[in-house]
Amino acid sequence: MLRTRTALSRRAVGMLVVFSSTSSVFAVSTAALAEEEKPAQLPAVTVDVGNHGEESKAKKGSGKTSVTKAASIKARPKEAVPTGSHKISDGASPPSSNNLGTANDSVGGSPARGLEQVPALGKTGTPLGNLPASVQIIPKKLLNEQGATTLQQAVTNASGINAGGQDSLGYFDHFLIRGLNAQVYSDGFSDGDQLGGLSHSLNGVQGIEIQEGPGSALFGSGPPGGTINILHYKPSSEFHYGDSLQVGSFGTITDNFFVTGPSTLPGLDYRVDATVSHSDGFRDLESQDYEIRPDFIWHFGDHTFEFALDARHLDQTPDSYGLIYFKGQPITGVPIDAKYSTPFADATQDFLRPTFADSWNVNDFLTVNNRFSYLYRTLDAVRNGDSTRTFVCTNPATQKDPVTGKACIPDQVVGRQLRQQSDTDNDLDYQFEPVWKFSTGAVSHTLLTGFEVQHETLSTSRSTADLPNIADAFAPVPPETSLNGLTFKCDASHSCDDDHLAATYLSLYATDQIDVTDRWKIRAGVRKDWWDTTLDPQITVPGRFTSEGTPLVAGVTQERDDAPVSWNVGTLYKLFPGVSPYFGVSESHLTNFNSENTQNGIGAPESAFQYEAGIKFSMFDGMVVLNTAAFTVSRDNVATATTINGVEGVVFDSQRTKGVEASVDAKITDQWHVLANMTAQDAVITANPQAITSVGNHPQGVPPYMANLWTTYQFSIAGVRGFQVGAGLNYRDVTFSDITNKNSVPSYVIGNAMLGYEAQTWGVTLDVDNITDERYFVAANGAGAFVGNPLSAFVNIHFKE
Repeated sequence: MLRTRTALSRRAVGMLVVFSSTSSVFAVSTAALAEEEKPAQLPAVTVDVGNHGEESKAKKGSGKTSVTKAASIKARPKEAVPTGSHKISDGASPPSSNNLGTANDSVGGSPARGLEQVPALGKTGTPLGNLPASVQIIPKKLLNEQGATTLQQAVTNASGINAGGQDSLGYFDHFLIRGLNAQVYSDGFSDGDQLGGLSHSLNGVQGIEIQEGPGSALFGSGPPGGTINILHYKPSSEFHYGDSLQVGSFGTITDNFFVTGPSTLPGLDYRVDATVSHSDGFRDLESQDYEIRPDFIWHFGDHTFEFALDARHLDQTPDSYGLIYFKGQPITGVPIDAKYSTPFADATQDFLRPTFADSWNVNDFLTVNNRFSYLYRTLDAVRNGDSTRTFVCTNPATQKDPVTGKACIPDQVVGRQLRQQSDTDNDLDYQFEPVWKFSTGAVSHTLLTGFEVQHETLSTSRSTADLPNIADAFAPVPPETSLNGLTFKCDASHSCDDDHLAATYLSLYATDQIDVTDRWKIRAGVRKDWWDTTLDPQITVPGRFTSEGTPLVAGVTQERDDAPVSWNVGTLYKLFPGVSPYFGVSESHLTNFNSENTQNGIGAPESAFQYEAGIKFSMFDGMVVLNTAAFTVSRDNVATATTINGVEGVVFDSQRTKGVEASVDAKITDQWHVLANMTAQDAVITANPQAITSVGNHPQGVPPYMANLWTTYQFSIAGVRGFQVGAGLNYRDVTFSDITNKNSVPSYVIGNAMLGYEAQTWGVTLDVDNITDERYFVAANGAGAFVGNPLSAFVNIHFKE
């Protein structure tokens, strides 16, 4: 329900965050980080806690059991994998003597393989082979082989996902799964603002989990494409340290360092990961990234406490225009590094997130998890607009210069704009999740129950200036050299706001993983949300109206109260050993609350509905894993950016995606490993009352076909083991720039290669990307196409003790 009221009458929002003795559902067993050979202990970190250290225990859950009988319900002892832990397969790991990888690899252990892996985002400790859903895990070792240093480079290893969509301008990550928006989480906490997010490095990252399809029943407000969960390494009880230095094309230098070990306080372990990165960048897209992430875990009696702090400073160069569109395609006849964007464009972000968790092992059938996160992020950007208002003049008889209103001059780039932007995002998130393990007769249950409260505030300030035209699109020289002389305006044709947005989300939810028999599994979840979202304009922007036609006036607060119910149900049956068909249905909701889609106020929540069916194959003792799926996802009330009569705005449409996908992870021999995936999908606009001509068109950035291949082979030279060679291909089909489908970017195939050597404690790899030097485009933006890197090479040297 939408209400309007004065700012003075806004009711105060109170929040009560309760902390009790509990911990992270995403805790990873420190045993998985133990080194096969224990090096000499270096001096430990000293923590003074008085006399309480004598009472701590290094292992949780010791010496505490109880039995509960109530009618036919019986407590069930916990399984070997604690709730919330996860195990990530190394894929095609070298022999154990060489299994040290790079600085951020796991240090030994016996990782689970194939469908035995337990994703943390499931929250019930359920292996992949028992989940009636499409969930994929990308291990860090695979990313090290490929020389990946960012999340965007990593996601090609999963089916159904691609970079792109609205505002893919080069200074934050935006992904589509099954043609629909996806949300990025870090150890179970969201990034906050849906559209104005971060670029993610792989600092301290152990692996990446991807759940395809709506996930609101478990995670609350979220886009229907799916969930990307970044998992970080946990502290080890043994001392280790390492470093990874990568240098390569475009003046790129990236250094990753970690140190982990025990403190003098029994049960308290620490880990610190740090990243320093600089690149001059292809097309002069300079970037810098400074990150540090200390993490402490304390096992005290039946509790495991964890405190982590994620601090980052990023300075990047937006490239909104990329290569400008000309007659429906990225312009040709110009060098690949031709620039149409403002040369002094810049985006600086500071990010700080402390998290606290407590996992209380009450008894053998109950674990209570408390988790708290506070996110603070600032963004200061000067970047070009991204809409079809900017174009190359081809027909002066029908085309006008958007600034002068007169006939445009052929081959000039007209309608260019520059936006100044400042955002501040504050997000508090508290999760209380008891997890119960019990049986009803012969049926076993793992029941996750939960309560979540989240409060987010966004302050946004924007203004826009018209820029001089580029005189010749085929020999582009942007005329502007500084902000001097530019006039920043605030009206309907100049993106502008000074807004304060606030949201409070309250949720109750439950998910039950049911083992009916050893072969038949059922998973069902439901979540009730109560959302209160407000938009408080600080200034009145001429021509700014709500979607109902009400003017947005300074001091008059727009408020929405919504109470959606999200749910999912699925079943899986192990028909034969290694053959498990599954089927699932889910409904999700997403609040239209972000820093980019409020030109027309806060819209009603988006909803989505998905059917999914697939078969999971595990063959040859898990050495070959094949996952297949067919899906239909529909979404309604989708906030979509568009430009109508030269004015940028938001329309609310409906979309539908049908498709199939498959992924295979095969260890053909002890030396040869193959990873491949493919996706075929048809995404269309099914309704749009504000732009009916777009019905039947394709949404922005969704390719009909995608496929990826990566293979490695290990070999010896003169009896020396540890050598490895790898190669891969990435294919993506045509994508469109917006729902008008007026402009598109072509399909591409690029090839990559790797050569490496891994010794016991050190290694070196050479990665060559785009080996055929193809001209390709990563994202189809509104005014132009974001350009992919040409032929490039990177050398990584790493060690670990």
